[in-house]
Amino acid sequence: PALMAGFFCDYEEAKTLMPGNEIHPVKYMNGKAIFIVTVIDYRKTNIGKYIEYSIGLACTRGAKPAPAMLPMLFMKMYKTGQFILDLPVSSEVSVKGGKGIWGMPKHKANLDFIIGDSIVSSQYEKDGDFAFRIEIEKPQKCNIPLNLGSINYSHFRNMLMASYVYFKTKAGIRFGKNAKGSLFIGDHPKTKFMKNLKIASKPFFSIFMPQIHGVL
Repeated sequence: PALMAGFFCDYEEAKTLMPGNEIHPVKYMNGKAIFIVTVIDYRKTNIGKYIEYSIGLACTRGAKPAPAMLPMLFMKMYKTGQFILDLPVSSEVSVKGGKGIWGMPKHKANLDFIIGDSIVSSQYEKDGDFAFRIEIEKPQKCNIPLNLGSINYSHFRNMLMASYVYFKTKAGIRFGKNAKGSLFIGDHPKTKFMKNLKIASKPFFSIFMPQIHGVL
């Protein structure tokens, strides 16, 4: 199972978090950047069970920023994906595989993934301190088929790394006013800087996927 939510945030602040000169924040039609939280409860993988907590910004790759909205319509043209700001996982083997094989800046943290009757939530703690929490309203039905690919960009060992994920699922998707949820950012150094992004208090989309099959 997995959850995903997108929140509007300050575009100029998002630009300051992009490394080098070829990664640029996606700009929505309201002039905002897009802050994305994705949590996956991996239950069957080559390296066992673990939870992965991806916190990032929607982005494009190219010589210059893309026009507003177009990267969401022409994802291949603009190499649309997300730039990872933080990537905690719940197992040490996932940390080693993520860094050694994929160039992902993973680190171990205490994570949970709770599917309640009306809320799906996940909390992230590090070194005994609260770092981050995401909650979305659980949709009544998850019957929208998704068959997608995505690019994850990360900055690791002074290099820009890219990994590609392809997945199939049936999801419950909510947009606009129908998307209900919230996030909470702690004072841990891994996440405290995200407060500067001036993230909206409510998501503009949320997705819950009870069962997802993917290939990295």
